[in-house]
Amino acid sequence: MEKSILEIRWHGRGGQGAKTAAQLLAETALEEGKCIQAFPEYGPERAGAPIKAFTRISEKPITLHCGVSNPQIVVVVDATLLDSVNVLDGLSEDGFFLLNTNQSPQQVREKLNFHKGKVCTVDATKIALDTLRMPLPNTPMLGALIKVAGIVSLDNIEKKIRKKFLKKIGEEKTKGNIDGVRKAFEEVQLG
Repeated sequence: MEKSILEIRWHGRGGQGAKTAAQLLAETALEEGKCIQAFPEYGPERAGAPIKAFTRISEKPITLHCGVSNPQIVVVVDATLLDSVNVLDGLSEDGFFLLNTNQSPQQVREKLNFHKGKVCTVDATKIALDTLRMPLPNTPMLGALIKVAGIVSLDNIEKKIRKKFLKKIGEEKTKGNIDGVRKAFEEVQLG
């Protein structure tokens, strides 16, 4: 992997929106003039099965065509995966680990025995329930990621969500997603 490429690996379960979040981030970066890739990795899994999605962002064209094995950022949309998937596999020494949980970053560090890089937490499921009235934590996780990593602007991700979702899910749910992004942006904890 070239150092000029930001690589993000998303872990979630089918139906939680990890693939959608990876794509929203990439498409927003594209609109900001960057080169991008976003793709999922899953087979014939059903809703609830573990999945991975990937995002690559660069100032230069990306010529890699493989999964992300050494990400600078790992985003875990479902904390139950910590018991069955090695989500930290390949995470760079100075990388970011972002987890959907009500635990503090310090509690997560201890649980995972992870004492390098940055650990960030946000209760994205609670935020989604508050703003969307549905347990879809993907857009709140996107808001938290934007805050801690500064990859794209908050305004641009909100515009992308509005553009992509408005006709599909209507004004109320689109606003709920945007509210979830903003709330997670404000509430994410960095430790």
